[in-house]
Amino acid sequence: MSCDNDCKACKDKCAFEKLQANDKSKINKVIGVVSAKGGVGKSYVTTLLANALAKKGYKVGILDADLTGPSIPASYGLHGMITSEDGVNIEPAEAANGVKVVSMNLLMEHETDPLVWRGPMLMGALRQFYQNVNWGELDYLLVDMPPGTSDIQLSIYQLYPLNGLVIVTSSQELVDMIVQKAFKMAGLMHIKVYGLVENMAYFICDECQKKHYIFGEPKAEALAEKFGVKDYAALALKPENTRLVDSGQADLIEEKDLDGIVKALEE
Repeated sequence: MSCDNDCKACKDKCAFEKLQANDKSKINKVIGVVSAKGGVGKSYVTTLLANALAKKGYKVGILDADLTGPSIPASYGLHGMITSEDGVNIEPAEAANGVKVVSMNLLMEHETDPLVWRGPMLMGALRQFYQNVNWGELDYLLVDMPPGTSDIQLSIYQLYPLNGLVIVTSSQELVDMIVQKAFKMAGLMHIKVYGLVENMAYFICDECQKKHYIFGEPKAEALAEKFGVKDYAALALKPENTRLVDSGQADLIEEKDLDGIVKALEE
């Protein structure tokens, strides 16, 4: 559902009751990390943002809302099942750098088992991930959202108290077309976009030390300007970072090129 900014007649219809954290949680900012399609490194960027904020001394959590494709726990080396001390609220796992994580893969007996649920059950889980987790005191809760612009994403926009979004894309022309859908959906839902991240924009050759643009020249600056977003970043494809993620050591990755977006989140 969407309406004009000045719409008054349907104000009540356009209002959605936001989820509330439990009494053991105090969350200052909720930031969604989104993409309109999969395969652009949205979860990777989520971990980089979490690392950068944690390094600055902030208390950070990641809510892995990509229920059927959860990858956050393994990237931080988190395995096994998280528990509930009171049978109601869940205790999040904690990465080596202090980032708290809740993910469906931390609630599965076998993390390689598929989650074969219909929409209502998925939405029930997403409600619990926000309401029934003892997040404690957080400066930032990053929501790693499932890709796309369909029903489940719309429900998250409506129910989660999002302060804003970071949109992730890559350089292919098709993806640029699709990321515009993410921008336009954010506009329809009247949610602020803090920044645009163009992932895998280039790589630096070991031999010549030059930048090589695999998918053509980066387009983040032009897209950000088109949609009035001040902060953007073009990230290099770094094999060493891939190795750290694969070995469960994503907490060791630092990405200076995200400093502008991190600063925007602080404002």
